[in-house]
Amino acid sequence: MSNRNKWTSGLTLLLSSALLLSACGGGKEEGGTSGSGSDSSDQELKPVELSWYYPQWSTQPDLKSVEDAVNKITQEKINATIRMKPIDGGSYGQKLNTMVASNEKFDIAWTSFWMFDYAQNARKGAFTELDGAMLDKYAPNLRKTLPDVVWQALKVDGKTYGILNYQTITNREGFLIQKKYVDKYGIDPAAIKEVKDMEPFFEKIKADEPGTIPFSMTRGGKFEVMKTSFNNLEFISNQALIGIYRDDADLRVVDIATTPEYKEYLELMHNWYKKGLINQDAPMLKSDKENLKVGKVASFFHNVLKPGREQEEKTAFGGNEVVAIPITEPFVGTNTIIQSMQAISKTSANPERALMFLDLLNSDPELLNLVAFGIEDKHYTKVDENTVKPIPDGGYDPNQTWVFGNGFISYLREGQEQEIRDQTLQENEAAQPSPILGFTFDPQSVLTEIANIQAVGDQFGPPLNTGAVDPNEKLEEFISKRKTAGIGKVVEEVQKQLDEWKKQNKQ
Repeated sequence: MSNRNKWTSGLTLLLSSALLLSACGGGKEEGGTSGSGSDSSDQELKPVELSWYYPQWSTQPDLKSVEDAVNKITQEKINATIRMKPIDGGSYGQKLNTMVASNEKFDIAWTSFWMFDYAQNARKGAFTELDGAMLDKYAPNLRKTLPDVVWQALKVDGKTYGILNYQTITNREGFLIQKKYVDKYGIDPAAIKEVKDMEPFFEKIKADEPGTIPFSMTRGGKFEVMKTSFNNLEFISNQALIGIYRDDADLRVVDIATTPEYKEYLELMHNWYKKGLINQDAPMLKSDKENLKVGKVASFFHNVLKPGREQEEKTAFGGNEVVAIPITEPFVGTNTIIQSMQAISKTSANPERALMFLDLLNSDPELLNLVAFGIEDKHYTKVDENTVKPIPDGGYDPNQTWVFGNGFISYLREGQEQEIRDQTLQENEAAQPSPILGFTFDPQSVLTEIANIQAVGDQFGPPLNTGAVDPNEKLEEFISKRKTAGIGKVVEEVQKQLDEWKKQNKQ
């Protein structure tokens, strides 16, 4: 039996059993709309309407026909009507935070560590807790699908509030380089063990390829994505620039700006910047997409070198083939996992049915593919049994399966390979997990200090992190300003919370 049929049959059997029990219990219960109350295993499922908010970055003119098709499935299987409510990605976080603040009623919303903050909103009481009977009873497929490491990472203060849209959950740092330069200059990927090993290659590009940027950088710099390359550092707060050493058994929190690794990074970047190996506008540049698109970039650094990354980045590199050169092994951090999830609102009148929908969305390929790709022969055509090609101007091609659900049960887009997907799944299962997996810092007591620290970072970060200024002249001042802004208090608070987490988790 195919995976698709296994998932569908499993959920159908579960729901059929529930309906059979209700029939034996004394007939159909009448009525019921959104707001009619919770579901029960000894009652037939009453009709409900569920609202589902999620971000999208391109308008889908034919959303209505997809929603109608979705509801043919969900009404039959869980007696629920789904109202799909996409919001422009640029304003999604603000819109959802406003809805939460005003206690607006809705059922499901996409959430993440980087937009519409998962941990922060869970702590505010915005989301429904899903542990225990909720997951066991209403999401049996999810329990089986997601590995233990995922459930651990989804915890906020020991409780689960989100459902992961399963995809790659690993980090692996390294370089992405245009293949033509790898071939032309004979780069041996096996010889690149550290960041600094790329310097001879960059010097050749600078000398022999006029108009080409050897190593592309934007104003944020690259230390946050190079952190593991510099002796196993892991960030706890990107805003405050604090973290731990992954191999420190005591899990001592450090001000990363004061570490020898950070100084080493700054000195290397400054050396590269002086030599012209980094684009000179890096301290001001917000995005290098245009440089990439026209083929001006030879290389940049990425922290998620998952299987298939080369193919995905080919378009970004202006259609030029790309080679990935990893310099770390795959590892799993909490933020690596909680990058795309769905949560059920505390204001939902039907949280059990909402969870049943999420279970179905993440286990039924027919439903997920409908949401991800639309309707066959209207929005896409099939290249083969498991590969699809969007129809140009078909009216529906959001190209964001990662926002919707379990990417491992969806169709492949033309150009993707099943082998790559299989490798990604294997890497997920084999990667080394973070020693603080499941810990999320609550910044509420030090928000003022963090805001002050960020202001200092906005002033000193871009020129330092891109190599535009000499760290021997500016680093100590940066560290001093951070102390004045309150970094010591933030480190102390994070350490306090981490120590408490260690006790609770017997670390």
